[in-house]
Formats: sequence, structure tokens, C-alpha cells
Amino acid sequence: MKSLAILKTDSVRPEWAERFGEYPDMFQTVLKRANPNLQFAVYDVQLGEYPDRKDQHGAYLVTGSKAGVYEDHEWLPPLENFVRDLVQAEIPLIGICFGHQLVAQALGGRVGKSDRGWGVGVHRHQWRSKPDWLAMPADDFKVLVSHQDQVQQAPAGLEVLASSDFCPIAALYKRGSVLTFQGHPEFVPEYSRALMVSREDRIGDDALPKALASLSQGHDGDALASVIVAFLQDAKSPLAGIGH
Repeated sequence: MKSLAILKTDSVRPEWAERFGEYPDMFQTVLKRANPNLQFAVYDVQLGEYPDRKDQHGAYLVTGSKAGVYEDHEWLPPLENFVRDLVQAEIPLIGICFGHQLVAQALGGRVGKSDRGWGVGVHRHQWRSKPDWLAMPADDFKVLVSHQDQVQQAPAGLEVLASSDFCPIAALYKRGSVLTFQGHPEFVPEYSRALMVSREDRIGDDALPKALASLSQGHDGDALASVIVAFLQDAKSPLAGIGH
């Protein structure tokens, strides 16, 4: 059986990494709670690391990053090309935050800074539709967010799966191929708090107290991890623990 490859696009600040782990560690923790049999591989695409063959892994996940998808980084064009190749090959692809935006841009969508400012803390997103494999009973979900950029135009062929007033394109979907979320199911409130406090000068004094207070609401990170696993099952991905 194959592993889920995590494409790492950023590093956690050293003073936080010992407590919270790197971003691939966060994903492995939450996804293993959803399916303990999943196996993982990690590639640091900022260093040019990629598998020898796309079909070496049963699915791929692009992490969040402080970089903007429209910025001039030499590692971004190869990643966009790789994403397009994965979609063309119909190898399941998951994108989170930056990954959500990168997948959208690579497939012809548009990404930019929101005129609403920073989205931080716990946000509530509404399901626009629910595929038959998506078993969350509620019409919405709470998720930790940390972004100023947003997908402003969805690419052709991808469905907007969830939205909010603040973030109209909060999730994208193509059956068996693509699932992306603007929010962070892998985050824990303590990490979200550390991020927000470190960015206080950018977030603004008015928005920060409300965002910090929202952390007490709880969030649906584990439920969204189960949604990701269900997507992979529906896609019949040959991953360890998925059963195909």
C-alpha cells in the first residue's frame, strides 16, 4: 500500500517547533486520529524535493505557508506544474490554506489579498453542498484560520464546497481528484494563539482580541480530518489504511 505524501511549503518558527512540531507533524497527528493506519512521506518543496514518480504515493497534500502564491519564489513554478500533473493524472490532491490557494491558481483560478483584512481565530464556514461521502451532519463547521490572501475566483471544473461572508471560496472540490480548505484542520488553538500574537502589528489591535476570544469556542479539526479521509476513500486511493 502507498503513503500520503505531504508537500511541505514552510517551516514552523524554531521556538515553537519543539512544542507543536513542523507542519507535516501537525497533519500526521490529526489525520492519524482519523485513520491510525495511514502512512506518510514528506517532501520539502522549497528545497526542490519531489518523488521520483508521481504514482509513488497514493495521494498528496500541500501545506500552508507564509508565502503568497503570487510571489516570486523559484520553488513556486515547479510546484504549480507538479499540481497540474497530479490533477491530470487523477492522483488525489489535498490543499490547506496556502495549498488551497496554490491549487486554485495552478488550475486557472485567481488569488489575492482580501479587502476584508486578516482572517484569524475560529471562523464558521457553511457547506455549499455535500457529496454523498461527506458525513458531517451539520450545515456548517468551525475551523481555525490564519490568512490575508483568498481565492477570489475558482478555477473551471472545481466546485465551491464551503464558504462564509468573510471567505466566499473556503473549500474547493473535484470528485476523486481535488479537495482543498482555506482553514487549518491541523492547527491547535495554542498554536493559532502564538501565530496571532506574533502578527499583532499586522492583524491590528481591533481584530486581535475578538480573534483570541474565539479560540474558546472549539473547532472541528478532527471532523475535517475525517472528511479528508472519506474523500480519499471515495477516490479509491491506494493508501495504507484506506482499504483499496
